[in-house]
Amino acid sequence: MPTGVEIQQYMAGVWRLMMGRPDGVRWLDLSADGFWNSFFAILVAFPPLMVGWVGIANDVAGDVGADVRFGLLVRLFLADIGAWLIPLGLLAAVARPAGIADRFVHYVVASNWASALFAWLLAPAAIMRLFFPAGDGAADLLALVLFVVTLFLSWRLTTAVIDKGPAMGSAVFFSMFAASVAALLTLQSLLGLTF
Repeated sequence: MPTGVEIQQYMAGVWRLMMGRPDGVRWLDLSADGFWNSFFAILVAFPPLMVGWVGIANDVAGDVGADVRFGLLVRLFLADIGAWLIPLGLLAAVARPAGIADRFVHYVVASNWASALFAWLLAPAAIMRLFFPAGDGAADLLALVLFVVTLFLSWRLTTAVIDKGPAMGSAVFFSMFAASVAALLTLQSLLGLTF
């Protein structure tokens, strides 16, 4: 697992990419070990994701036993992690025909660390929902604003890291976004998470 200093460096690198600075790629570890270590970003993202899952479980489960609540948390975990990983697997399958095979590792490493950063950026809305359930309207509005901001930042990161012009970067961004939404909705349906 990367050290705390390395994780801070990777986060700084993806932030630079989100600010439209392609030199942020140099802050990332693009070696084979760096590629696989970037999946530790899931562990970095786990605490804020867990807060969101607990909030959803509280809203949905109501007064049920701990076993039912735990089962719901496991299904939420599987849906979110699947929506994170499945699109990357699909991208691996089409990267060569799409002409971005030389940027695939760059994208995966940057995307993984950016996803962890986004989980923390979205945490305030999840915390609001968890501790102030009566203020759902404010939490929903904050979540929507933060979601739109993360979409824009993700588009900037994708365009910078793909480094093949705005058209190709936008095509990759929208394809990955669509794949992520499709994976999430499919997994939610398969796991009985239709609320």
